Amino acid sequence: MLTLITLFPFLSAAIMLLFCVLVIRRFFKLRALHLLFWGIGLFMFSIASFAEAYLSLVWSPWAFFGWYFFGAALNAAWIGHGTMYLLFPPIRVAPWTALLILGSVVALTLMLQVMPLLDQNRFTAGMPISKQYSSIMPPVHNGAIIRMATPIFNVYGVITLVGGALWSSYLYYSKRVLRNRMVGNLLIAAGVLLISFAGVLTRIGFGTWLYLGELLAAGLMFSGFLVTGRGAPIASTKISKPLSR
Repeated sequence: MLTLITLFPFLSAAIMLLFCVLVIRRFFKLRALHLLFWGIGLFMFSIASFAEAYLSLVWSPWAFFGWYFFGAALNAAWIGHGTMYLLFPPIRVAPWTALLILGSVVALTLMLQVMPLLDQNRFTAGMPISKQYSSIMPPVHNGAIIRMATPIFNVYGVITLVGGALWSSYLYYSKRVLRNRMVGNLLIAAGVLLISFAGVLTRIGFGTWLYLGELLAAGLMFSGFLVTGRGAPIASTKISKPLSR
């Protein structure tokens, strides 16, 4: 049954899909690699959000695949990797790109291996999937090796995205240029931190707040993207390697 709470992930998915389209359009205009990786990561976020919304109503193994693989595992790392391309020369980021792609292929293999082992009898409609997935998936020693890879992708994503946003905001503030981008980057960082905090709350038993947290996080990140593209420099001082272009 669709309620106000279960409507939240659908709204989050719609916001992130719009966000994704705008970023990809900007990539085709500017041909900047950071926009490509942000766009791919945001598309993964959209898939995961729609899958999560679907799983709030009914079970589907492939919706679970979309939620866990694109959401719980990969999207933060791909979005964060885009920030790496923004902050460092491409030649320095290229080896990490190869590792990210290779790691994603390995994760895909591990995810496909665990699919036949999912226990759909443990699924409860109306409960956030992030609150019950650990009982649906087997433990690591019974075949769910993908669980060991997920924290690696997430830690990399949070460090690069939040760290990059805060660092570039500090540069904008210290050089007194492009204040709109400073504010926008802080909004993006706040969105990432909020969704991470919502995930922590879910793991300690407050799963009801997850959908609202994801919706607010999506709104913050999208607002940050819009703010960074608005306004003009307030000083002639140049700043190197800003977070957003």
